[in-house]
Amino acid sequence: MPDLAPHYYRDNFLRLLDTVESQYGDILSVQEQTFLNAYRQQPFDAQCLYVRLVSRLGPWFRERKLDYPELDDQASALGALLAAGLALLPDGLDAEALGRLCTRRELAAMFAITGRGKGEQLQALAALPAESLLPTLLECDRARVVAPAYPDTVALLQLLFFGNRRQGLTDFVLSDLGVARYYPYQVDRGNRLFPGRAELDEYLACAAQADRWWELREADDLAGMLDLARELAASRPRFATTLPRWYRVCNRLGRQLERGGHSAPALQLYRLSELHPARERAARVLEQEGDVAQAYALCQAIAEQPWCEEELDAARRMAPRLARKLDGRPQPRRRDRFDELHLQLPRADGGVELLAASALRARWPTVHYVENLLLNGLFGLAFWEQIFAPVPGAFNNPFQSAPADMYEQSFQASRRDMLSARLEQLAGTDLARELPRLWRRYAGYQCRWVNWKYLDEALVTAAAQVIPGQHLLAIWRRMLFDPGENRRGFPDLLALGSSPGNYRMIEVKGPGDALQDSQRRWLRFFAREGIPASVARVEWADD
Repeated sequence: MPDLAPHYYRDNFLRLLDTVESQYGDILSVQEQTFLNAYRQQPFDAQCLYVRLVSRLGPWFRERKLDYPELDDQASALGALLAAGLALLPDGLDAEALGRLCTRRELAAMFAITGRGKGEQLQALAALPAESLLPTLLECDRARVVAPAYPDTVALLQLLFFGNRRQGLTDFVLSDLGVARYYPYQVDRGNRLFPGRAELDEYLACAAQADRWWELREADDLAGMLDLARELAASRPRFATTLPRWYRVCNRLGRQLERGGHSAPALQLYRLSELHPARERAARVLEQEGDVAQAYALCQAIAEQPWCEEELDAARRMAPRLARKLDGRPQPRRRDRFDELHLQLPRADGGVELLAASALRARWPTVHYVENLLLNGLFGLAFWEQIFAPVPGAFNNPFQSAPADMYEQSFQASRRDMLSARLEQLAGTDLARELPRLWRRYAGYQCRWVNWKYLDEALVTAAAQVIPGQHLLAIWRRMLFDPGENRRGFPDLLALGSSPGNYRMIEVKGPGDALQDSQRRWLRFFAREGIPASVARVEWADD
């Protein structure tokens, strides 16, 4: 892998600005446009220094501690930023800010204070005249203290580029240092995440509510949480872009209120949300409050139209208990019975899965250690064009390996017609020929579903020739229902025979290992669909 170019971060930032301006130039504010123009007018080194500063945890920095050898004249670059209003000088610094800028030894030398720890030093600093702190630091350093201007504007530009507030400039090393190739999906204003400024402003207001919830939780401020709950109940968002974030805030705040014994506002928040685990938590609150009939009815509604696999599992676990409370009769417990094979193996180096695969090659022509990689990869190939289809809010920049909603409840709903058409098309296609063709067409492009280092054409061809098409289609339908959850839990091994239909998926469990929920769900599904699958129980022969 090649080394990063010395000024890669500045190139990345310019690409970010170009993408955002192309996508959202018509809704940027005067302040945001002012920043874009001011930054682009800066000398090269000043552009680099600004990105370095705004990417770091600050806000304040000591000039004498800034050391970027790739810059020819760091002092001149900083001067240019100050002259353009892209960097700021402080009017003063409090003890806490000074503590972040200086080490214990530096504080002791500058201010002649002692203390066993930084906390004691900060207390001593706080007792000094506040107006003396910054001048003392500047006199000792003989250099400036600076902060990048427009940090909120940069945060907004990052939101517009990434489509979320989680990612930032530190996540943005473009194209895997120039190695990765991104599929040329469509990125345009017609499908952008925020159609207008009103949608963006509402999203930012909801983000502020999310930040407020976090602060209230950290402070254990129950009264503030109840106020926020009333605010949320009175302010349902107008725009679809905001709803997923708003649902998450309702769920998290509701759960915290539930833990605090405030069932009524918690239940109200859960009923406002349309995102898991809102209905599950609502059913549990209803049961706790003694309204068993409503709790049971809600579990039945979930079973009829589940939002996701975890919700369906929860409803199925709760329903027998609730039914028993309603009529007093014991309910039958569902017990899983999966096909099993037992292997006695000598201990050796390597994982138990590889040891089992080696032993099973005495029974099968080929046994591949596939885990989730094969079936996820085949899914990615089969639905490539639908995954990368131009859907509003799905693609915010040209450097994504999946749409933004890939693992959201909305993924299937937003593409229902095209996914149905694709399933029908695949049902009438010879997958033994189609899947290798798709591998050749898309090989090398970044896709979160396909690990090209593992999924070679030979494995795709071998699997597609033996696994019946109707089995793959059944698996893909289930994956589409909940892509985020159903990309996990596939069996470890794929044993392939020499004729179509002669294969078996095998989950390997060593001594003491238990099946995970996701694995149980897939094994139940395979049993219902007649897809050959087993659990291999390994025991050590020398125990």
